[in-house]
Amino acid sequence: MPPPLQIPLSPNLLLRPWQRGDEPSLVKYGNNRKIWINLRDSFPHPYTMRDAREWVGLARLQKPPVTQLAIATNNEAIGGIGMFLQSDVHRRTAEVGYWLGEPFWGQGIASRALTAFVDYAFANFDLVRVFAGVFDWNPASGRVLEKCGFTLESRQKNAVFKDGKVIDQLVYVLVR
Repeated sequence: MPPPLQIPLSPNLLLRPWQRGDEPSLVKYGNNRKIWINLRDSFPHPYTMRDAREWVGLARLQKPPVTQLAIATNNEAIGGIGMFLQSDVHRRTAEVGYWLGEPFWGQGIASRALTAFVDYAFANFDLVRVFAGVFDWNPASGRVLEKCGFTLESRQKNAVFKDGKVIDQLVYVLVR
């Protein structure tokens, strides 16, 4: 059996598969309106222990190479990063998404995680393009993407309905 996937980001930080025991930290950091407001509605708010158990259960069913990873310290999961492989004529494209617990914002963790994850994605999947959608009110996420080499490809007018508002979505892309 191969060793478990671990992608080091720093001595105390790594990307790894979701595992049993991550549920309390998922609730601790994920149950935050500031996180939810910038994610798709499939990420619930409030974020409950039941939600965490369901997510970890689903994530643990992944077959290698996995597409959903925890951003973790040596002690706990502090966020998540993943991709959704596209299909049909878009089959060599993936959409990437990520979130990080608020106490860890502004420390360069999201940029390190995204860079490492995209390297992993290009090495393990037959991809030529990775993209991310950013809600117009979240310029910090756009800066993370730009620091990682993504470029702004388009502004989709009125493409998102979130929190009772219709807003633009910015699409950032990285091509191999």
